[in-house]
This record gives sequence, structure tokens and C-alpha cells, in this order.
Amino acid sequence: MSQKSDGMNYAPQGKPRPVVKPGEFIFAAAHLDHGHIYGQCNGLLEAGAELKWVYDADEKKVSAFQAKYPQARVARSLDEILADPEIKMVAAAAVPCDRGPIGVRVLEGGKDYFTDKTPFTTLAQLDAAKAAVARTGRKYMVYFSERLHVEAGMHATDLVAAGAIGKVIQVIGLGPHRLGKANRPAWFFEKAKFGGILCDIGSHQFEQFLTYTGATDATVTQAAVGNFANPDKPEFEDFGEASLLGDNGTSNYIRVDWFTPDGLATWGDGRTVILGTDGYIELRKYLDVARDKTGDNVYIVDHKGERYLNVAGKVGFRFFGELILDCLNRTEKAMTQAHAFKAAELCLRAQLAARKIA
Repeated sequence: MSQKSDGMNYAPQGKPRPVVKPGEFIFAAAHLDHGHIYGQCNGLLEAGAELKWVYDADEKKVSAFQAKYPQARVARSLDEILADPEIKMVAAAAVPCDRGPIGVRVLEGGKDYFTDKTPFTTLAQLDAAKAAVARTGRKYMVYFSERLHVEAGMHATDLVAAGAIGKVIQVIGLGPHRLGKANRPAWFFEKAKFGGILCDIGSHQFEQFLTYTGATDATVTQAAVGNFANPDKPEFEDFGEASLLGDNGTSNYIRVDWFTPDGLATWGDGRTVILGTDGYIELRKYLDVARDKTGDNVYIVDHKGERYLNVAGKVGFRFFGELILDCLNRTEKAMTQAHAFKAAELCLRAQLAARKIA
């Protein structure tokens, strides 16, 4: 299966754009439960970070990781990594229910933490992380890859900020994924471990809503989840939808699902539609169905006309360099802590509010 068709192991690669000198920012990777760890590491390495350690209890996962990143030394435990004064950050992609507690340990150990999404599965974990950030002054950052590691998503961030479509009114986010059921670990189907579909893949969508609208809070106006096609996995949710109302009057609708058919060339036809007072933007992130297999397609319609841009290879992934500099300078250019925590909170609240359909 090609990498682009396999969402679980999709790890974008860009051009190296170092923001630091060799040895200036050293990090470790731990808890390799999700393939997103490779995307997290690629982004940091391209921005000039140096990978020193890897830790996971599963030797097979560590061997596969070292095949890709031979520079990583095998740590015997997370504590061995935390005891190393050279390490500035720990990147991790643990089982979702473990991400919060691991993050608190990393923060208490004096390191910044960079976790795969979703960062929490309960509001209690979010509260514990907020308290740990307040106590330690360390960063709890989240890999919201569907914007941060997608050039179309980053270009839209800039277009909206520049006022290209006026004031944003609504964001529609569609996040379909291919299930690849046979290759998924057992935890993937256990509600207590993956947190529910709105909590898990919905987290990407809520982060994009906050970014594109400028809302700093929102209420869930409706949410629903269902298991339409996987009766053998009764705790699993293969469909989810939710609507939000932002604190600035903006609206959001998201749909996430595990129904990408095998005939699609990529793991999911991710799309975002951003409506403004002076136009709209549509992102076709991973391909343009039946027309073009390349991703990063941006459509803009405004008072001047209609435009199509393909931004693949033209925008880059600046988040990672900004994150490294934020950690060194204790700034918040890449993403504020409040933004990361709010996106996490919204996906948890939507999950709690969701009625069961199907």
C-alpha cells in the first residue's frame, strides 16, 4: 500500500529549512503507538532539530524507527530520556488515553512535550495538563497535522489572516479516513483508549475552526456519532458530526468518518470550506477527485473572480521551525498554549454531547 493511501503511516516530508545550528535543539521520541510520530520527527528534523533518543516498550517498533532514524539511541525508559539535560523536547504518539499522563510526566521532568492529536481522552486529563503547564512553565504542544503538515492548510491560514475573503463567517470541515481495519491495533477500537471519533479525528477540525475564524471559545450546538458498518467492534464509532457556535458569532460544521472507499487514491478526501463576507476558499487537501492525484489544491472565489492554486512544494511547514524557536525563546509564535488546549477541550465536549445515531 502506498504511503499516501495509508493514513495511519502518512508522514509528510518537506524541504529542510533549519532554524537552528546543529546541536542547538535536541529532542527525543517516545511511545511509538501511532505512525504520526514519523511526521512529527520529520517536521522537527527538517527545521534543524537533532534526534538523540528513542524509547518504546515494543522492540519491533523501536527497530522500525531506527531503520528510518539510525541516529536515535535506544533509551531503556522514558525516565532515562528525562534525566538527560541535553533534551529540550519529547515527541510522542502514545495510545490516546495515555497521552495526557505521559505529557504531565514530561513537563514535570523539565522538558517540553509534543504529542500526536488527540492530546487527551477526558476533561480530567486536560485539567491535569493545564495545572502542569502552570506549575512548570513547559509547553504541551499538539501535532494537528491536517493543518500544520498540509501546505494548502497553511496557505489558507495566511490568506484568511490577510483578509483575502473578508471576515470569516463559517468553516465546514470534512475529515474522511480509510479504516484499514486489519492493520489497526486493538486499542484503536476501544472507546476508553481512543476517546471516540469526535475526540480523535474531530480534534483536527476544531483546531482549524479556531484558527480560521479567530474564535477563542465555542459552544457545541449539536453532535452525533454512530457505528454504521462495524458491528464486530461495538465500541468503535465510524461516523461523527458536530456543529459549533464560536464566541465571535462564527459557525462550524464538521463531519468525520472511516468510510473512504478503496477506489480513492489517497487515505481520505480531506476538504475545508471557509466562507467569508467577501468570498470563500475551498481546500482539497490530498487530491482533486478523478482529476488530479496531487494534493494541496486551493480554490478561491472573491469579487474579482475565481482562482485555482496548487501550492504543493511552495509553502512549506513553518510550524516546526516556529515551535523550536518558541521552545528556545519561550515565545508562542507557532501556536499558543491556550489555542492547543481549547481545540482539545472542544473535541472532548463535542464527544460528551454526542447522541448515538445508526
